[in-house]
Amino acid sequence: MNRVALFVRAAFARAYPRIVGLIREPTWMIQETVLPILAVAAYALVYRTLHAPDELVAFVILGGAMTAFWLNVLWAMGAQFFWERDSGLLEIYVLAPAPLMAILAGMALGGIFMTLVRAVAILAVGLFVFGVRLEPSSWLALFGVFALTLLALYGLGMIFASAFLMWGREAWHVVNLLQEPVYLLSGLNYPVRTLGTVLATIAAALPLTVGVDALRQLLFGEAAVGLMPVGWEVALLAVAAVLFLALAAWSLATLERRARAEGRLSTRNQ
Repeated sequence: MNRVALFVRAAFARAYPRIVGLIREPTWMIQETVLPILAVAAYALVYRTLHAPDELVAFVILGGAMTAFWLNVLWAMGAQFFWERDSGLLEIYVLAPAPLMAILAGMALGGIFMTLVRAVAILAVGLFVFGVRLEPSSWLALFGVFALTLLALYGLGMIFASAFLMWGREAWHVVNLLQEPVYLLSGLNYPVRTLGTVLATIAAALPLTVGVDALRQLLFGEAAVGLMPVGWEVALLAVAAVLFLALAAWSLATLERRARAEGRLSTRNQ
């Protein structure tokens, strides 16, 4: 079996439990859909109470849908190897003939499927309950930017997976540290341009910020108050995706060599 075929088969094999698990355990649907909808609805109702423009309600709905992917990157990707070590599966991953990046790619595919359920449910509430209108200037460009955003986000998640495992117990604190500040800097519930030039420039380093801003501009045009032209944001996302995936491949290869040579990464509570 060639390396490409091995990579693909390993990725789909690792994605299978997450996809099938969601289908076989319907109670997960409540946690993945109903509860997040309540949080997004609260923001939308605040804007409606203040008689804010309809675009702000639409921003909240789109931001809530994209929040699901960021949480999945942090908890189901970044901290995954840290948890797998405690459960005893990390040794199997390291000893398996498939590369660790294939394992993480499978986790990403399964995580995207699970998170899409949550994102679609939030968008459905926005469309049918709050009357949000989606009128993209180009559906093809919209799907392209969305796919590029996910590629950059999950590439970053692969870097987190190896880095958090090396940091050991600090992984839990780092995940929590990265959760709330990103909500502010990414402008999920408001135009990120309102942060000011300095903070908005710093925030542009996050693929979530650039991706959400580009999606808003494609959906709502001038009302989106974009941070920069969509073309520039697409270029930033493409560079981020390539850079993050390359860094992820290097960090995972380093992690695997360390595990095989020193035998320390699979030791619990280190």
